[in-house]
Amino acid sequence: MANKDFEQPDDGDEVFREEGSEAQVSDPDPQEDQNAGSGDETNDDDQRSEADADELTVDDILGAVQTDEAAVAEASDEEHDLLLDLKRLQAEYANYRRRTEEQREIEIERAKGSVAKGLLPVLDDLDRAEKHGDLEEGSPLAVIAEKLRGVVARLGVERYGEAGEPFDPQHHEAIFQAPTPGTEVPTILEVVEVGYRLGASELRPAKVVVAVPAE
Repeated sequence: MANKDFEQPDDGDEVFREEGSEAQVSDPDPQEDQNAGSGDETNDDDQRSEADADELTVDDILGAVQTDEAAVAEASDEEHDLLLDLKRLQAEYANYRRRTEEQREIEIERAKGSVAKGLLPVLDDLDRAEKHGDLEEGSPLAVIAEKLRGVVARLGVERYGEAGEPFDPQHHEAIFQAPTPGTEVPTILEVVEVGYRLGASELRPAKVVVAVPAE
């Protein structure tokens, strides 16, 4: 039990004082110690942040190459070489992706062209059947012809070659030339076999009879 002292002040009132109270008052505030400790931790964090800021990360390097070419010249010798290596790798990877994409498109077009070429004889048979009146509307053969032509169209295949068009030796194959009065430039007189193309690739030239100026 704590010792208790009683003092008699001049005004006659008793003052109660417990030993040990002064020790409690003189103890430092725990809150202040905690704040002091946290302040030290904050300083340590700041020092670590400054140290991290001095280090050059890969993201920083990539950002510097893409947004600020001056950073390459201002970097140290080691960082300068690393920036140049990363820049070269970026260019090589971009070229690789471009070549891969171009090659992929070429292979897709080649595959489509191979399928379309296999269907051309069937399309020719359908054209001949239509000329002979065998593709009556609503008939089973007409339905099949419509579906097949729809598939070819979805592949991107286009047919060309119509009577009355100017003759183009780059796309038309003349199987006969007919001198025709009044003709000023070679013109397609009759289409013997329709031509087909897929994008910029020609699957088959149109075989035509050409009307030429008469002598």
